[in-house]
This record gives sequence, structure tokens and C-alpha cells, in this order.
Amino acid sequence: MKIDRLIGILSVLLQKDQVTAPQLAEQFEVSRRTISRDIEDLCKAGIPIMTMQGTGGGIRIMDGYRMDRTLLTSRDMKMILAGLRSLDSISGSTYYSQLMEKIQSGSSRFVSGRDAILIDLSSWYKESLTPKIDLIQTAIDDSHLITFRYYAPAGESLRTIEPYDLVFRWSSWYVWGWCTERKDYRLFKLNRMTELRETSETYEKRNAPLPDLSTEKIFPGDIKVRALFASDVKWRLVDEFGPDCFIETEDGKLLFTADYTDMENLISWLMTFADKAEVLEPSEARERMKQNVTKMMSIYTGE
Repeated sequence: MKIDRLIGILSVLLQKDQVTAPQLAEQFEVSRRTISRDIEDLCKAGIPIMTMQGTGGGIRIMDGYRMDRTLLTSRDMKMILAGLRSLDSISGSTYYSQLMEKIQSGSSRFVSGRDAILIDLSSWYKESLTPKIDLIQTAIDDSHLITFRYYAPAGESLRTIEPYDLVFRWSSWYVWGWCTERKDYRLFKLNRMTELRETSETYEKRNAPLPDLSTEKIFPGDIKVRALFASDVKWRLVDEFGPDCFIETEDGKLLFTADYTDMENLISWLMTFADKAEVLEPSEARERMKQNVTKMMSIYTGE
């Protein structure tokens, strides 16, 4: 990722008096020619970088151009490191750990004591997710189309998209991009992708809007739900919907009310409570639950 490498190179130059191109090439695992292009890009961005040839030469930032680290407090630095560590938990490379080392090495007086914030963005699917995230990041940087097989409630399909953003939301990873089939922007869940491939075909970057990830947009809540739950599953209701999603009835049960988006998901969720839940409304959900119980009875009784 070029922008990340440029930031990393700038960080090194700000902390060291002078480095050589071979040192940077080895540290960032690229060629010396790539480092030369990166230095040129930094110069174009207004960073006063000097290069000196021959024995004792190297690359350095002109005297007087330094970032005042006192602008960052100890708490600021800990927040930055917590964010980098969270990204490192899903990264398939050593980039983020290297960047953490660079920041810590130049800020030891600002960062002391144990870490108070630990964020792990990985999941049970880390082994399959990390290569997908890495491939999509590369495709975004190189403006390459990606193709994949996608599994959705409506069925499976082959998709080709222009990837623009990787998104972590609702405890899952998604890619936001322009779908060449739907001719519109779509959000795709990485866990539902197989046969993911970066193509050699490039695309011209669109002025892509950021995805609207508001709860109202993604989960419009058209289904009004009322259900009775046993008191011993209160912890689940609090965990999944918060402490204000129910009221306790006189007989000790929990009257649950919520807005739900998808009937299939609602039925599946209710079934996980077995006999600890009774749906009252909507009537369609109640009838579907009754049908499911009847089918399950026939499986287990052999009737």
C-alpha cells in the first residue's frame, strides 16, 4: 500500500538524522527504485528531503523540519498504538507492528506502563479473512477489479466489483464497491465470499460516496416484534438489544419489544431460545414458529 509506505518512510526520516535507500528498501521490502520514486513523491508533497550521493551520503529531512511530538500527549500516543494494534490483529503482514515499533522508539517518554486498551478485530475466521483483506487492499491501491462468488439469502452469484473501501461493522468485515452487474454501489460481507480473485483489469476511480452504515439504513426495522422470554435468558436480551428492550411481567417473564428487519433472521433468532421464548406478534412469525416446531417434531418422532 503506497500511502502507508510513504507515511512509514516519513516517520523514519523524522526520527533519524539520515538513512540510506538500501536501508529503506530492506525495511519496507521494496526495491531501491521504488524508494527513489517514493522520495520523489514526498518532495512533490512539499516535504523538504535532501539526498546526498557517495560515501557518507544518504537521505534526510532538511534541518528545522521536525514534528513537535509534545503536541501528542501520553494518552494520544496510547490511543494511536491501540488503533495500530487492532489493525495488526487482522493483518497478514508485519507492516503495522513495524509502524508501532517506529512510533514507540521515538516516543518512549510519552508511552509508559501497561496497555489499558486492547482491541482484537480478528475472528474465528481469521485464517480465511486475512488473505481476503490483504487481496482487497492491494486491489484498491492498484485500481484492479475483483471477482468472487457471493452467497446471499436470495441465492449465490458471481460478482465483479470496483473495490473502494474495507469496512468493519457489526462485528464483521465488508467491502464497499461498484457492482458491475447491478450498476450500483453495494456492500459485500467477506465471510460470504469464495473464489475471490484480483484481476489484471484496471478501473478509473469514481467519486465514490462513503457507504451509509446507519442502523436506520441497513436495518430499517419494518417488523414490529412482541415476545415473552423466560427470566433466565435476560442476559442474552441485554447483550443483544440492551436493558431497555423488555419489561418484567408479574409472573416473572420478560415482555420483549423491538423492530426487526428480516423475517427469516427473526425466526432463526427466536429458534435459538428453544422453549425459552414465545412470539406474540407478528402473527406471521407466530405461525412460522408453529410450523417449524411441527416439522422438528416429525423429524425426532419419526412421524
